[in-house]
Amino acid sequence: MSQNRIRIALIITELEVGGAERCLVHIARGLAATEFTPVVYSLAPAPAPPKDHLIPLLQQANVPVHFLGFKHRRTLPYAVRSLRRNLANQSAQVALSFLFHSDIVTTLATWGRNQPPVCLGIRVAEPSHFRQRAERWAVRRAARVISVSQSVAAYAESQLGVDASKHAVIPNGVDVQWMMQAKPIDLTRLGMAPGRRVIACVARLDRQKGLDLLLEHAPSLLASLPEHDLLLVGDGPEAELLREIATRRGIAHRVHFAGWRPDVGSILAASELLILPSRWEGMPNVLLEAMAIGLPVASSQADGVDEVLGPLAKQQTAPVGDTESLIRTAVTIIRDPRIRRRLGQENQRRATCNFSLDAMVLAYQQQLRQAMDVSQTGQESFF
Repeated sequence: MSQNRIRIALIITELEVGGAERCLVHIARGLAATEFTPVVYSLAPAPAPPKDHLIPLLQQANVPVHFLGFKHRRTLPYAVRSLRRNLANQSAQVALSFLFHSDIVTTLATWGRNQPPVCLGIRVAEPSHFRQRAERWAVRRAARVISVSQSVAAYAESQLGVDASKHAVIPNGVDVQWMMQAKPIDLTRLGMAPGRRVIACVARLDRQKGLDLLLEHAPSLLASLPEHDLLLVGDGPEAELLREIATRRGIAHRVHFAGWRPDVGSILAASELLILPSRWEGMPNVLLEAMAIGLPVASSQADGVDEVLGPLAKQQTAPVGDTESLIRTAVTIIRDPRIRRRLGQENQRRATCNFSLDAMVLAYQQQLRQAMDVSQTGQESFF
């Protein structure tokens, strides 16, 4: 291995399949093809099958991955010591962290002299005041801060006090060609009757994603679209609550819970629309995936959504929490095949032109080099 390659540590809370996790894997694979030698660290234990299919992607690119086994808040000191020891063994020259828990653990692990400079990734505008205080402490000690969208960047500077001089915005990227190859799944395998048409919602079953709001208003959606069913793809802490809402609202026979699935691309390819009622986001990866496949979407205007859709946002969004408007948007798109087809084609074109994986990886390379340059010249004090 060349002595000139840059040793980088990429740290994330866990490596189950999700938007941030998939993004980190793409970055690690892209960096491995350049002058960087990446190693990935997951604070959590290794995910159990079938939620472990990001790991082979790292192995195929010869990117080592280490699982630190951090499960509970009370084991935080262990996670910090373990990460510090791993960074020393790697002789890491720069660290890149994604997500709240890994941001805090990484900052603690690199506290002190002769530690690698840190780039912290801000993925979402956190509504929790406790998390905001912790992130505010962490970003003061970062060499660079990278927000996933302009709206998250505005939050980071106004609420977290991030210095604009060490702040950058790098949107997520998507592999459009790979997504376009997805073959539509046979929906009967997911419990749907033959001939039914589907509106997909791919999201963690968590309050953040606003699925409770969607199901409370879903009777009007489904009454307007008698040939369609709603397919929820994902798992999470609100699964039972959402089933109860569907039953109470009398729509359980038309709302299908698919659970976590590894074949999201095939599900989107079999759908007519992606609906995303999130209360808050950073830059929803599933939105990019739906666009790459050529789907129209109906989404709340959570952080990052308007930036992803660009000029196409007006026809495909509604204000956060205005679920009635979101449903009207979805019904309008689905009822007109010409609108549906045009929006899908324009979404795909925008994803191709504006959100490539190559551009994302190149932007991260530049930020990592800047973090190292500042550290080596001593122009900024991190601690």
